[in-house]
Amino acid sequence: MSDVTSTERAEGADTTAPPGKTVHLGWALVLISVAQLMVVLDATIANIALPFIGTDLDIDQANLSWIVTGYALAFGGLLLLGGRLGDLYGRRRIFSLGLLTFATASFLGGIATNEALLLGARGLQGFGAALASPAALALITTTFPAGPARNRAFAVYAAMSGAGAAVGLILGGWLTGLDSFLGFDVEGWRLTFLINVPVGVIAALLATRILVESESSDGHLDIPGAVTGTLGLLGIVFGLTRAGEAAHGWGDAWTIASLVAGVALLATFAFIESRVAHPLLPIRIFRNQTRAASFLAMMLAPAAMFAMFYFLSLFIQQVVGYSPLRAGFAFLPFSFGIVLGASISSNLVNRIDARYIAGVGTLMASVALFAFSRISIDDSPSAVLAAMAQGDPAGTGVNYWTSIFPWVVLMATGMGAVFVPLTLTAVHHVRAEDSGIGSGVLNTMQQVGGALGLATLSTVALHFTNNRADEVGGQLASGLQQNGIDPSATVPGSSLSYLDLAGFQATFTEGATHAFLVGSALMLGASAVVWAFLNVKHRELATDGPEPPVHVG
Repeated sequence: MSDVTSTERAEGADTTAPPGKTVHLGWALVLISVAQLMVVLDATIANIALPFIGTDLDIDQANLSWIVTGYALAFGGLLLLGGRLGDLYGRRRIFSLGLLTFATASFLGGIATNEALLLGARGLQGFGAALASPAALALITTTFPAGPARNRAFAVYAAMSGAGAAVGLILGGWLTGLDSFLGFDVEGWRLTFLINVPVGVIAALLATRILVESESSDGHLDIPGAVTGTLGLLGIVFGLTRAGEAAHGWGDAWTIASLVAGVALLATFAFIESRVAHPLLPIRIFRNQTRAASFLAMMLAPAAMFAMFYFLSLFIQQVVGYSPLRAGFAFLPFSFGIVLGASISSNLVNRIDARYIAGVGTLMASVALFAFSRISIDDSPSAVLAAMAQGDPAGTGVNYWTSIFPWVVLMATGMGAVFVPLTLTAVHHVRAEDSGIGSGVLNTMQQVGGALGLATLSTVALHFTNNRADEVGGQLASGLQQNGIDPSATVPGSSLSYLDLAGFQATFTEGATHAFLVGSALMLGASAVVWAFLNVKHRELATDGPEPPVHVG
């Protein structure tokens, strides 16, 4: 770690400090990594708490996914704006502002008393994360010298980005299970938001002492681009989510209008970006084939990964029957696996081309998702009714160590091998004045990919879930009545009726396994992009300097 913790300066690294101030690369990396961990884990920390949030705030099943999707959408939709703001007004300043915004939004989410306030807070959290995250990555790019030092820094950053999702589930499971904290009575799910408040405030204050401010750049904000790009993404995600709901579907007027408006706004965004003098998304960022391939692969891979977290966390709680804390710890191997994968790949990337490392990693992740799609339980109406009659409605007999654990580890190790090389290739040789927007594009691909992936896979899951519900609904209702249970009565400790709970048990696995299967196909798509178009040599990643000329054809 000597390369990371030293205070050396190197050509290509903007570590120039004011007189009397030394750039401590080790402490800078710790601060940046903690901030990145916080904004990433918030994409999943609420997953474990979803059933409890739904019960306390009376949010129906179809809208629960918006607690996750809303954050990812605001995060991804505003990342380009956040990256551009960092380039224009100073990355440390925008980094600190983002952390303070995130902390404020977390406080509002923690005290939310209704669905609207909670979803609004999640959107504001996404905005804060969109300010902080691209600035964090740009600070690594411009602070650490190219070669082993930067590779190790990126390995830590990538590990935080990947492990943050699993850490969020573990932390969310522990906090959700609490009914008091520091002597105060509080619903555990609220703590999943409130814990960010002190962390965000302290990190923002330390940033002014540890990080060096970047130079401001001349230019203007592309407000029309920011508005059309963000609203376009919102329209598509809203349309996909609405299409999967039984009450609406693909033929619904609002579904069609939302999708058409989203496509039209994104087309307008592309037109604006090709015409304005200071675009929010410079087209030149994509003219390098390797960088464009990295961006596309980093959109497809998280689309599958975040959907995996969403469906698997619900499955092991509401079908397998794990408590929130146990469900969180079920994902602990993911944290170890992704750190292992990131550590190995950060060493290999100095000797092996990124294509081979990321290509193998995506194949590993695809196999893991396919294995999740093969999870089999007896969810027949007779089995569900028998389990409910015995007072164990979630008793499925799924063996964690054989059906879940191996594939969680394989998925994590594969994603660790994906994040490090693709992060390096995505920002390699980006112009200094574009380092913030380059980082913003990379993060945008991850978060937008996650939002679109979750919306798409939720639509797939709901389609198969609804078809299954049509098949078994009548059998479940009559079976409950035969067992002396009123189908419309509320299950103790839940907001669901016995019929709804039985229906969930009998149908959710059908939808989730098909979502995993589509996720596996998305990961194969990312692998195809990597193998076909990622052709940068490992020796090039150890160099800085201006971007090489573009060769078309």
